[in-house]
Amino acid sequence: MVDGLHLDQVRILKDGAKLIEIDTHVAPGSVLTVMGPSGVGKSTLLSAIIGTLPPAFELRGHVRLEDRDLLPLPPEDRCVGILFQDALLFPHLSVGANLAFGLAQGGTRAERRAQIDAALAEVGLEGFADRDPETLSGGQRARVALMRMLLSEPKALLLDEPFSGLDAALREQVRALVFDHARARALPVLMVTHDQEDADAAGGEVVRLE
Repeated sequence: MVDGLHLDQVRILKDGAKLIEIDTHVAPGSVLTVMGPSGVGKSTLLSAIIGTLPPAFELRGHVRLEDRDLLPLPPEDRCVGILFQDALLFPHLSVGANLAFGLAQGGTRAERRAQIDAALAEVGLEGFADRDPETLSGGQRARVALMRMLLSEPKALLLDEPFSGLDAALREQVRALVFDHARARALPVLMVTHDQEDADAAGGEVVRLE
């Protein structure tokens, strides 16, 4: 079996009517872009993959990640990370405590702090562990969200228009950061967007929903 994320004859229906139909494979380190206007079902597809599809929808087909069938598994066992347009940092926690949320249980306090400090250094945020998330810029918040997700050691990454709230220059910078880190970790990436520049930057296959 080829590694990566497999969407095998996936169909999502609502009230018996077909909303989405997709059959594809996302290889490790590559990006599949799903494009379409608002309301076409892009985020619904991501919900199906991470296991939060509302009961009003019916899912058919199979979603496999490497050698595992994801559909019988609860969301927390699927090993799928997701980034949204909003960084969704916990406002009552420091930057370091936000990152700690992504770490697996176990290890000493010093070991966990070392992992957090290394993650921050990786994205140019050395010394930010004790900062209040509310004091961060949009780009800094995006970088913290990315590293929090990566610290959870996902085996695939979903992107729900995470760059759309950033200005043009920052958007290009954060987009490159996300794609570079995903490729370095050989993560299959599925991105939904309505922006052609995002698709061009991803450089992979594009599926258009209408």
